[in-house]
Amino acid sequence: MTSVLVIDDHPIVLQGCARLLEDAGVERVLTANSVLSGYRQFRRERPDMVIVDLALQGNGLSGLLLVRRLRSQSARTPILVFSMHGDPVIASRALEAGANGYVLKDTSSGGLLEAFERVRRGQPYMSHDMAMQVALLGRTAGSTALADVTPRELQTLSLLAEGRSYGQIAEELGISYKTVANTCSQLKAKLGATSLPELIRRSIQYVTSSPASLSRGGRG
Repeated sequence: MTSVLVIDDHPIVLQGCARLLEDAGVERVLTANSVLSGYRQFRRERPDMVIVDLALQGNGLSGLLLVRRLRSQSARTPILVFSMHGDPVIASRALEAGANGYVLKDTSSGGLLEAFERVRRGQPYMSHDMAMQVALLGRTAGSTALADVTPRELQTLSLLAEGRSYGQIAEELGISYKTVANTCSQLKAKLGATSLPELIRRSIQYVTSSPASLSRGGRG
């Protein structure tokens, strides 16, 4: 393989991945530390494969949106998500966005290389345990509802659970107050909430039952 683009906002992760891939025989390892720089490098360099984090620049699950954009630019480029999020809902969303594989950051270097080689060859990759959890997602109503939530809605849900107002959420996500209000209306419909207080209660329930799926504080 000639080139791999690694997108992660953690310098140590970038350095470690680059060294691992170079030792594995990758001729050229490109790195980017943000959604914008990663997208620009992809457009400019057209790497043979992409490894991407999900939580970039502290913006929740912005990596999911990036995966979707990369996939819209190239239907064939292998994309491997390398994330701290072990929740099957997030893994499922990454695959739906266009990722070919999903591997956790607490895996061994050998596990990462296995995922890399599988995805590089055009094969899907997910650990057995994660694959089983993803397969079981649709068995409960709560998981089904959460699986229908978009990345932006997940971010909003998480902020609601922290007690943020519409204005604070708008400032945190860099969007308009009206967009936040519309997003919350969509969340009410998806989660079966009839009022804002009820939506906030539902958001707290989801965060409590699936903290990894809505976590914004840790790196992705």
